[in-house]
Amino acid sequence: MVHGGPESHVSDGWIDRYSYPVKYAASRGFMVFLPNYRGSSGRGESFAKLAQGKTAGKEFDDLVDGAVSLIDKGLVERNKIAISGVSYGGYAAAWGATALTKYFAASVMLAGYGDQISKFGTTDISKELYQVHLRAHPWDDWQRALRISPIFYTDKAQTPLLILHGEKDPRVHPSQALEMYRYIKTRTDTAVRLVLYPEEAHGFSYNAAQLDAAIRLMRWMEFYLLQDHKRTEKPNAEVDFEHYLSEPQ
Repeated sequence: MVHGGPESHVSDGWIDRYSYPVKYAASRGFMVFLPNYRGSSGRGESFAKLAQGKTAGKEFDDLVDGAVSLIDKGLVERNKIAISGVSYGGYAAAWGATALTKYFAASVMLAGYGDQISKFGTTDISKELYQVHLRAHPWDDWQRALRISPIFYTDKAQTPLLILHGEKDPRVHPSQALEMYRYIKTRTDTAVRLVLYPEEAHGFSYNAAQLDAAIRLMRWMEFYLLQDHKRTEKPNAEVDFEHYLSEPQ
C-alpha cells in the first residue's frame, strides 16, 4: 500500500483508513507492506528531494526492492503480490499495473493518474508539479513526459486493475481514470474496472463511498491473490452491503 505525496510518509502506529485497511487485510491472511520510498518525508530534506525530477525511477524501484526483500525472507509468495495507493500512490499503482506489471498480480488505483501530459493541463496544482515533482514542464520534453506515464505501457498490462475515482476531483481530474480504463480496455484483454463516485473529490469523505471503496479494494485483492482467478476474469460488480455490515468483527 503506497502513500501519496510523494512528500508524505507512514508513521509508526495503527493505520486503518478506508484506502489502507491494514488490520482487515492482515486478518484475511495478507502481509501489508507500507514503504516510505525515496521522496518520502520524515527522513530529512535530502531524502525527500531524491525523487524530484526523477519521476517513476528509483522511487518506484524501491517498491519492487521491498517486495523482493520480503520474498527472499520467505514472508510472501512471489506470484501473490499486489499494489494499491491513493493520489501519487495511485500513480504508483498504475505504474505497477503497466510498466512493472511482471511484479504484481493485482492493482487498485485510487484517485491516481496515468497521463503526465494531460494531468498537467487538468490539475489545480500545475505549479507544484513543476516545483516539487517533475522539475520540468511537459513541453520541455514531450517524450519524457510520455515515458513516465503509465498509459505509455498499457499494451504490456498483465495486472488486473481496479480504478476508483471521485467525479469532483480537482487535484487529479477524473479524466485520468477514464484514460487508464480506456487504454487498458482497448489494448489488452486484462481485467479492468472503473468506479466513479459522483460527490467525491480527491479522497473520499462520505462514509458510504469509503465503505464501498474499501470493500471493492479488498475484494479485488482476494479475488486474484487468494482465489487464483485468471487475469481476464473479474469479481461481481455489485456490492452486497448487508453481508459486509453484518460480518463478525
